[in-house]
Amino acid sequence: MRGPLFYSKILLFGEYGIIKDSKGLSIPYNFYKGALKIDTHRTVGTHKSNECLKRFSEYLSTLQKEQPELVSFDNEALRADIEKGLYFDSSIPQGYGVGSSGALVAAIYDKYASDKITVLENLTRDKLLQLKGIFAEMESFFHGKSSGLDPLNSYLSLPILINSQDNIEPAGIPSQTENSKGAVFLLDSGTTGETAPMVHIFMENMKQEGFRNMLKDQFVKHTDACVEDFLQGDVKSLFGNIKQLSKVVLDNFKPMIPKEFHTLWKKGIETNAYYLKLCGSGGGGYMLGFTEDIDKARIALKDYKLEVVYNF
Repeated sequence: MRGPLFYSKILLFGEYGIIKDSKGLSIPYNFYKGALKIDTHRTVGTHKSNECLKRFSEYLSTLQKEQPELVSFDNEALRADIEKGLYFDSSIPQGYGVGSSGALVAAIYDKYASDKITVLENLTRDKLLQLKGIFAEMESFFHGKSSGLDPLNSYLSLPILINSQDNIEPAGIPSQTENSKGAVFLLDSGTTGETAPMVHIFMENMKQEGFRNMLKDQFVKHTDACVEDFLQGDVKSLFGNIKQLSKVVLDNFKPMIPKEFHTLWKKGIETNAYYLKLCGSGGGGYMLGFTEDIDKARIALKDYKLEVVYNF
């Protein structure tokens, strides 16, 4: 057995801000993907995933008992497949901010949910929100608290525009241009990041009025402007806003940026060769970079691994 493929995602804009109703923009990233498979031999490589699915299935049957109106699964089929050696075969790096648990959640929903909302039907805003709600509950098994956006992105394989927590829609993003210099890239920090502790630090900071004001007056303001600029293809304005956003993050989200990258982050702002921002919750994994000239950025970051995800 081999299920359909589910892709990783990249939240271009909106990390942390969407908790406080900033806009956000999430795109599928087809370079990494995962699918459900059965390994009857239960080799060492698949055993860990199989064990995780066993715990996840127990969580899902509890969820179904507690919230029967939210979602129901064919638990017997899921349990039977787990017994046979079901695992999630994935190239998506874990703890890197590109949605490894989101793709798994999407795959399980797709295969085992009863009366599932399919990608082929007319996806009204209500249906999108219903899906997001289901996915948030499912994914909270992995993160403690989830917005449901990563699985939604993976499930639909469409760019998603987040206008606010209860207003999301599929988005048309400007088509990529070949041979263009402008690029969005991933920068590998070489370490993994844990989502839950980073979100905890953020929530603690939110208790301070100064931090809340900064979030509203600076972080959310520049995030919203970046989303607008990106969707409209206004590159000049976009880079002005990304630079501001990069500064705000460096000044106020230091714990989320691995220490050895503080100087590199600052250098980008000072030289305008590239601007860095968080990819997901931070603390490790990937950082997201934006540059108007990818050749310049490659030279400035020659000691690091760069992966271009979007050209414009």
